[in-house]
Amino acid sequence: MSAALSSTPWPIAPKKPSSKQFHGLTRADDYEWLREKENPEVIAYIEAENAYTKEQTDHLADLRTQIFEEIKARTLETDLSVPTRSRGYWYYGRSFEGKQYGASCRVKATDPDDWTPPNPDEVTGEEVLLDLDALAEGHDFFSLGGSSVSPSTTLLAYATDVAGDERYTVRVKDLTTGELLDDELTNVHGGATWDRDSSALFYTTADESWRADKIWCHRLGTSQDEDELVFHETDDRFWVGVGRTKSDRFMFIGTAAKITAEYRFLDLDDPDAGWQVFAAREEGVEYSVEHATIAGEDVFLVTHNASGPDFEIATAPIAPTPRTEWQPLVPHTQGVRLEDVDAFAGHLVVHQRSDGLTQLRILELGENGVADDYLVKFDDELYTIGSGSNPTFESPVVRLGYTTMRTPASVYDYDVRSRELTLLKQAPVLGDYDRDDYEEHRLWATAEDGVRVPISIVAKKGLHESGPIPVLLYAYGSYEASMDPYFSIARLSLLDRGIGFAIAHIRGGGEMGRGWYDDGKMLKKQNTFSDYIACARHLAESGWSTPQTIIAEGGSAGGLLMGAVANQAPDAVGAVVAAVPFVDALTTMLDASLPLTVTEYDEWGNPEADKETYDYMSSYDPYTNVTAQHYPPILAETSINDTRVLYVEPAKWVAKLRATAENPGDVLLKTEMAAGHGGVSGRYKAWEDRAFSLAWMIDQVTSS
Repeated sequence: MSAALSSTPWPIAPKKPSSKQFHGLTRADDYEWLREKENPEVIAYIEAENAYTKEQTDHLADLRTQIFEEIKARTLETDLSVPTRSRGYWYYGRSFEGKQYGASCRVKATDPDDWTPPNPDEVTGEEVLLDLDALAEGHDFFSLGGSSVSPSTTLLAYATDVAGDERYTVRVKDLTTGELLDDELTNVHGGATWDRDSSALFYTTADESWRADKIWCHRLGTSQDEDELVFHETDDRFWVGVGRTKSDRFMFIGTAAKITAEYRFLDLDDPDAGWQVFAAREEGVEYSVEHATIAGEDVFLVTHNASGPDFEIATAPIAPTPRTEWQPLVPHTQGVRLEDVDAFAGHLVVHQRSDGLTQLRILELGENGVADDYLVKFDDELYTIGSGSNPTFESPVVRLGYTTMRTPASVYDYDVRSRELTLLKQAPVLGDYDRDDYEEHRLWATAEDGVRVPISIVAKKGLHESGPIPVLLYAYGSYEASMDPYFSIARLSLLDRGIGFAIAHIRGGGEMGRGWYDDGKMLKKQNTFSDYIACARHLAESGWSTPQTIIAEGGSAGGLLMGAVANQAPDAVGAVVAAVPFVDALTTMLDASLPLTVTEYDEWGNPEADKETYDYMSSYDPYTNVTAQHYPPILAETSINDTRVLYVEPAKWVAKLRATAENPGDVLLKTEMAAGHGGVSGRYKAWEDRAFSLAWMIDQVTSS
C-alpha cells in the first residue's frame, strides 16, 4: 500500500525490512528505503505527509496570516545597514519594501580621518554592487554564499546557490564597467578570497561526502580546469578553509577537526618562501592564528588550548613555531573562555565569555606592549555582545553589536582613543514597541547530577505573577555552539499573546566554557538531554509554566535533542517542534560514506569502530528509541535539498512514530521542496515559514 492510498487519515509508509550487522548485533530498519530520493514512491510519501500537514493545519490559516502581517508591520521594510569602512569606501546593505533580498552598495569615503559612518541617503555617488533580487529572479531558492571586493576595489567576487544544497557558483563583476568577467567557478564550498594583488582567487571545494578538503587558486582570465591545487587535506576527520589577514600581509590555510587544528601561512611580502606549516597538528590541540604588531614587532597571535581547556592567547615569531615556544600574552584562566582575538594597529579585541555571558575585551597597545586591558561594559542582566564588521587594520574604532532578549540588535562604535561608546543604530521595531513592557531574567535549573543549568527567559512584564504561562523553551546543546540571548521581532507575536520564550543553556553548548561542551558530547551526551528535561521541569516547578504548556523547539543537532526528549520525558512538555532534525543519528554515524559523518566522530564517537559508542548512541538515538507510548504533538520540519541533515532522517522518524506511537495522528512532517538546511530563502518566505511554526505552537498551548 502506498502512503498516498493509506486507509488511515494520515499517511502510512510501507515497512520494507532491512538489516545490518554491527559488533555481532543485528540492527533492523523498516524505513531505510526512504533514503532513495529519486524513487517516486519516496516522493509520493513526502508529498502525502505534506498534504496531511496542510489538512491538519488549514484551520490555522487566518492565524498564520495574522502573524505574518504582525511581523511585516513591525519591520522597517526599506532600511539600511550601518556602513562599514574599508579601503576608501563605506559599504552597506539596503532592503526594499516588497522585495525579498535587497542590495549591497557602497559610497566613497571623503575624509580619511573621519570614522563616523555617513547616512547613505544624504551623500551622492552610491554604487550598487549586487542587486540580490535580480540575481534571485527565476529561482525558487536563492542564497548569497559570500561576496568580497578585491584589494584594488575594482572587482567583486560573489557566490550564489539556487538549489539549497550549498554548492555555490562564484562569478566576478567588474565594478568599473558593471560587466561580469568570463571567470566562473562551480561547486565551490562557500565564497572566495582575493590574493593581495587582485589577480587571483583562493577557494574551497568539497569531496563526495561534502567535506571541505581542497584549496584552489584561480588566476583571472583562465578556466577552472587550469586552477592550481594549493592544498589537499586527506584525513577524513579534517576540513579546510582559507583567508587573508586583516593586515593584508598573510594568507592562511586552516585545517581542523573537532578537537585538533593546523595552520599554514604564506607571507605575501615573501611569496617565494611558499606555504609553511606554522605548528604541526597534535591530537587534542586546537589553535588559530592572527597577525599583529606589538611594541613595533610583527608577531603571530595564537589562541590555543594547550595550556588549559578555556584557552590562552600567546605570541610567536613570524616563522614556523612549535607550541613549546609560544609566549603567553593573555594566560589561561579557568572559567574565562577565550574564543577569538582580532588584531588592529593600536589595539587587540578579545572575544570571551564568563558566567554564561559574552564579553568584549580591549587590549590597548603601547610602545612596550599591552598598555591597558579592560572590558566594554553594559548594565543589563542578560545580554550578548560581539565585535561587528571591522575590516580595516588601521581603524581606531571597534564596531560592535549588542542585544538582549528585549533589546533589538544594536550597533555601536567604540572609540579606543577616547573610550567613548556611540550608538549608531538600533534595529527599528515599528508600532508601539517598548522594551519596558517586557521582563527578562536568568533562571537556574538543577540537573540530575546536581549541576546548575542557566535559563534565559523573557515575557510580558508581570504576566507570570498571576499564574503559570505557556513558554517556548528553545535549546541546541552541541558543537560548543552557544545559544546566547537575542531579540526577535517574530517572537513578539508569542510574547504579546502571553507566551514566554526561554533558552535552555544546556551542556554540549559553550555557554559556560569548554568544560560545558566536553560534558555534553561523546559518552556524556545524555547530559544534554537530562539538562533540557531539568530546565523544562524547573519552569513548571517554579510556577513559570506547566508541562502541558511548554513548547519544546530545537533544530539540526537541537532536533536530535527534541527527539530524545520526546522519547525520554514525553510528560515534560506539551508540544515539540523539530527543525531539520538529526534524529537518525546512529544510522548516519554508522555510514562513513554519508556527508560529514567522518568529521563528526569527535562529536559523537565512531559507533562503527567502537562497540561502547555503538551501545551508548543506541541508548539515546531518537529513531532507535521510538516506543509505543503517548507522545506530545510533534511538528517536524525539513528541506528536501538539505546537505547537512538529510531529509530522510525526519522522514524515517515520522514514519516510525506513525507505526508505533499511541497517537500517530499528532505527528506532522512538513518538507520544503525548494530549500536547504537553513530553510526557505527570502525574508517574506522566511516570515511565512516562521508564521506557520508559531501558529502551530500557539494552537497547541491555547486550544482546549
